[in-house]
Amino acid sequence: MIEKEEKDAEHEAKEVKEILGVVSAEVPKLIRSLLESVFSEEAGKNMGKAAAAYYKELKNGGLPEAVAVKLTEDYMHTFTSLGDMLRNVGKGKESGADIGEKIAHAFEKRHERDKEDE
Repeated sequence: MIEKEEKDAEHEAKEVKEILGVVSAEVPKLIRSLLESVFSEEAGKNMGKAAAAYYKELKNGGLPEAVAVKLTEDYMHTFTSLGDMLRNVGKGKESGADIGEKIAHAFEKRHERDKEDE
């Protein structure tokens, strides 16, 4: 019975090792792909359009110029911060949990600012 349990545990350990090997090979590829999609020429154009539309909506909503500019800068900063975090993950500087926390925090701050503006 103990011998069977040891074999099962050994088998599970090998499976985990194989899974981690695949994950460690595939995650960097995924991150590179994400970075390429975020920092491509097309993505830049789309971000510019999104920022312009956001700014226009703020102005049409009656916000003063300085406030609209500041909020648009913050809006764009959210995207660039996300890109920086992804780049750092590719270099092994941050864990997935760290990134998840930072993204949640960034979106929470953004949501709070939006609520204040209403």
